[in-house]
Order: sequence, then structure tokens, then C-alpha cells
Amino acid sequence: MRIPKFVFTLASASLLTLAPAMQAQNALSPDVAGVPPAPAPVDNRFLDKSVDPCVDFAKYACGNFSKYYPIPSDRSSYGTGAIVFDRTEAELHTLLDKMQVNNSSRTPAEQKVGDYYASCMDTAAIDALGLKPLQPELDRIAAMKDKSGLTTLLAHFQLINANAFLGYGEQQDFKDAKKQIATVDQGGLGLPERDYYLRTGDAAEKTRQQYVEHVANMLKLIGESDTEATADAHKIMDLETTLAKASLDITSERDPHNIYHPMSVSDLTKLTPAIDWPKFFAATGAPTFTDLNVTNPEFFKTLQTVLESTDLDTIKTYLRWQYVNSVPGYALPTKLDDEDFAFFGHDLRGQPEQRARYKRCAQATDDALGEAIGQVYVKTYFPPENKAKTVQMVKDIENAMDQEIDTLDWMSPDTKVKAKAKLHQVADKIGYPDHFRDYSALKIVRGDTIGNAERSVEFEAHRELNKIGKPVDRGEWGMSPSTVNAYYNPSMNDINFPAAILQAPFFAPGATDAENYGHVGAIIGHELTHGFDDEGSQFNGSGDLSNWWTPDDQKKFEGMTDCEVKEYGNFTAVDDLKINGKLTLGENTADNGGLRLALKALEIDAKRKGVDLEAKDSSGLTPVQQFFLSYGQDWCGENRPAQIRLQVQTDPHSPREFRILGVVQNMPEFGKAFGCKAGQPMMPTNACHVW
Repeated sequence: MRIPKFVFTLASASLLTLAPAMQAQNALSPDVAGVPPAPAPVDNRFLDKSVDPCVDFAKYACGNFSKYYPIPSDRSSYGTGAIVFDRTEAELHTLLDKMQVNNSSRTPAEQKVGDYYASCMDTAAIDALGLKPLQPELDRIAAMKDKSGLTTLLAHFQLINANAFLGYGEQQDFKDAKKQIATVDQGGLGLPERDYYLRTGDAAEKTRQQYVEHVANMLKLIGESDTEATADAHKIMDLETTLAKASLDITSERDPHNIYHPMSVSDLTKLTPAIDWPKFFAATGAPTFTDLNVTNPEFFKTLQTVLESTDLDTIKTYLRWQYVNSVPGYALPTKLDDEDFAFFGHDLRGQPEQRARYKRCAQATDDALGEAIGQVYVKTYFPPENKAKTVQMVKDIENAMDQEIDTLDWMSPDTKVKAKAKLHQVADKIGYPDHFRDYSALKIVRGDTIGNAERSVEFEAHRELNKIGKPVDRGEWGMSPSTVNAYYNPSMNDINFPAAILQAPFFAPGATDAENYGHVGAIIGHELTHGFDDEGSQFNGSGDLSNWWTPDDQKKFEGMTDCEVKEYGNFTAVDDLKINGKLTLGENTADNGGLRLALKALEIDAKRKGVDLEAKDSSGLTPVQQFFLSYGQDWCGENRPAQIRLQVQTDPHSPREFRILGVVQNMPEFGKAFGCKAGQPMMPTNACHVW
């Protein structure tokens, strides 16, 4: 079910595989012993005072971070977010160790969670079973006698998340967010995105060669001879390259108009008659429907040609690869798991070694049963006062944006009214959902690791597909409470902050107001600004894709965002690879607008409390300096070169140092706080300002 959702997160998962913090004193509770002590809200250890903050604020704020938190050998990157992730992971490990004990005191939900985790941890049982758990699906492919069998097989594959040829799922209708509709999407690739197949240069060629070798190695491990596997891997590469050429690139997919093409099922059948679409949809158990969204019609035309021209044996080989590639590495026998990591972990990300088994299984269990374990996590680790204080900060920052809209000299009164209407309709979701998901229909069998993984994916697929034609549940969450991240959903018009991100240093009850506004305030402002970035601004307050701008305001807005495209496009991330300013525009706009809103909210709060933001306290810093240092230290860390290359080519988020530099150099308030002179790198004369 790999349908792209227009959900904008704070960071990619790879950036948040980092570290934690609590209050100023950073005392760790004994149940998470072994986790490194958390940084202080503004941690002086990380400051490199040999660097002028007006020349390179990222190095000034974070220059010594890696001396204290070097990248672990099981990571491709490490930073402040990873510290929080590590603490949360340790907390989950504590809960899971208790829940995996097979006793009568467990609730039904805890039994499923514990048995899923215990099965994942039992590598001896996984290796003893070998390829046996994979065999039913491999037999299903082998039994296909002609291409007419593709329809039901592909429908089944979609339910178990095997990415063969296409993606299929459910979405809110872009033009009518009250409706939930079916959608089919381009798919079928094994590499991270389409340009990996088409990009020129030595690095791209090397990656493609490594990928073909990896596919061949996996095919050998499931029984093919060396010669057969090598030949088949090249056939798979050729087929996937054809699909890639017909696919939209990730930058084009950022525009919702490019991936919204409503049509009837009969019109889809005209594009790809090789698939019996009514039969396909029925086989997935989805409610009956006559119309759907086809994200990329041209892709489905090409898919018809591919299915017609490719011989059955090659299709079967491709399906075997896509199936095996869809099975999570932790569920595979050790040799297959190691080979999976060798390419996707080591070659693509530069990660020296695989993560510890318990860490991988904790994450896998959270992925499969996130709201079941999340309910226990919230009760154990998320104090009510954290939620209450975050709710107040959200309200303060929304109020700041309301006032900010009034001051915009480039926006007409008519558009301001509509912008405020959208702002006032934003739903705030803090910590956890009001109603936790019911997993009673999900079957978890202790000892059946692959089966558990596939049944959990199929459970979620049916849950999503069953939404088609039904009213939208606006209380639903897209992340578990124990996720260290945050997001904005334009179709829902909501901002979402899971409990796990609301811990230090992002949020610390013992921190100063300036520190908390610099940390979590910037995160809140980031997600709120997503509703008004180049993508989110195309949706109205009800979540509908609708142009609420006057033509002149739209033109001015695009001119200002173009400033950010050029600014970030000039940053060199690694070697000769520059940031894609268009791909990262939405996240860059959210970073810039988010910090500006957080500062405005801090100013309002300080005025209310009678606090002088320019007076130094016992730390020797003014509150405004604390604010900017807190924001900068949100993004302290380091990435391996391979990880940076992967991120720049696939991720809408800029690499961490540019999330600092690209923002502060656009804020005159920063220059004033640190005494910068006009023309210095952090105080340029041509700063960008959107929100």
C-alpha cells in the first residue's frame, strides 16, 4: 500500500535515529539505564567558541557535538533527535521485555504486542524455519500459468505490501476532503526513487551495479543458480528502469495537481486492460466503487506495454524479487537479512553494521501495533502536564501567526481573511489519540515472525481500504504516540505532535521559556507553517484542494518562495552535490516560518510576564540568544557521506546544518541578538522572508 500521502513531517526517519534529554538536571529514571544522559536545553559542551556565530552559526552552536555523541557504528547519522529516539527506544524495550513474558496478567492487546516482539527476537526459530515461511508466496507465483493470473496475485501482493508494478490504497479526495476514495499509483521500483535508475555519473552507476549484485545475491539465497540469478537480476533491472522512465520524479510529485486525476474504473481499464481492475479491487476486499484517483495516468499506459511485452518467466522472476524484498529483514533468515542490510544499510547509507536485534524488534513492534504499545507508553512515560503545557504553547504560536498575518504587507485583505479562516480551522493533536485503535481482529502467533509481519500489514491495508466511501475520521492519527516526529496533514488540516517528541531537549519542564520556544516552539511553528507553504497553501481550511489566493497575492508568494529555492539550491551538501531547492522548498519554508512564529510567540509571552528578552541571565546569555541556540541545537549532529547523498536525492528535508544556516541568515533578529554586521554570512543583505 505505497500511496504517497501529502503529510509533511518534521524530519525523515533517518534524521531522528539519534539521542534524548529530560530537564535541566537530566536525571535518568532507572528503567532506562544505559541511555546516555540527555543534553541540557542549551548545552555549552556543544559550543565551538572559536567560531564566530555571525560567520557559521551551525558550527558555533554544534561544533563539538560529535565529540560527545559520535555516530555509532550501527547508524548512518546521529544528532539531537536521535538522542530522543534512543531514550524512547529504551523505554519501549523496557515495556516490551515485560509484555513478552507469557503470563495470564497480560491484556489481549499486551499479549499481541509481547508475542510479536518475542517472535521477532527469536532468531534461532527464524533460522531453523529457513525459507519455509516464504514458500507459500513463492509457490503462488510459480503456479501462475499465464498473465491472466496477474490480477488476483497483484491484488494479494498489495495487501501484504509487496511493491510489484503499482501502488494501491485509500486517500481523502483532494477536491472534497469529506470523501475517502480509492487511488492507484506508480510503483514497482526496488531502488529508493526513479532517478536512481536514470541519473548519470560514476556514483549513480556504482549504485546501480551494487543493486544488481544485491538482487542476484537475494535470488541465489532463495534457490537460483549463480548464472540464473545474475541473468535474472539484469532482467529485473531492465524492467524496473522502464517503469522508472514512466514515473514522475519526487519533485513533480510535490504538486498535488500532478498526482490528482479522478477517473472511472472503466477509464482505468482502458489505460491498462492487462489487469482486470474490477476483479483486482474486489479481490482486495475493498467496498465497491466506480471512480478513483489515478495519480499518474501515463505510468499506467506504460504498464500496459510492459505487461504485454515482457515474457511470463521474467514477470515471475520480478515478482519473486519484489515479494522477498517486501519481507522485513528482521523476519528473514540471517543470510537473507545480512544481504538485505549489506545493500540498503551499508551501500546506500554508509552504515557500518546492523542495529542490535532488540532495537530493530522494538521498532518493528511499534510499526505493527503502534497504538497498542502507545497506550501503555503514554500511561508510563507521558505526564499530563507535558500535554497541558504543549497545548498552551500551540495556542500561543497560533495566536502569533494570527498577528503575523495582519502585518504582511504583500498579502491583500481578502486573502488575509481566508488565511485566518484556515488558521482558525487547524485541529491540534497533542500526545495521543482520543480513542486508541482496536487490534482484536489482528492475529499474532508466537513464533510466526513472517506471518505476523504480513498479517499486521494486511490488517492495516484492510483498515485503510475499508474507509473508502465512509465518513472521514478526523480524530485518526498517522503516527504512534511513541514516534519521535511530528506532522501536518493538509487534507485533515491538522498538526500532530506524538508524546515521544515532547521530551527534552525538545520540551523540558525545567527549561526557560526561551529554550522551550526555541526547541518545541520551532517544531510547532514548523508544522503550522506547512499549512501555508507552497504545497499546503493549495488546500483550504476544510482540507480541499482549492485556490483561496488572489492572482496578485499568489504571484508575490511564488516570488518569495523562489528566493528560498535559490538560497538552498546554492548550498553544497556533499562533494559536488547541491541541495535541491525545489524538492526541499516546503520544509525550508516551514523551518523559516516556524522559527519566526516561535520567536513572535516568545515575545508575546515575555511581554505578558514582564521579561526583558535582551537582558543576560546567570548563563551569560540573553533569552533571545538562548532561543536561537536552542533551535540550532535541535539540529546538532553528523551524517555519513553516503547518507547525505541519499537524503539529498530522496528527502524533502535539507541536511541538518542547512536547517540551521538557511533559517538564521534570514532573520535580522538573529543578527541583532549576536551583534552581527550587515554583509556577514549570517546577516546577508538579500535575506528571504515568506512567513
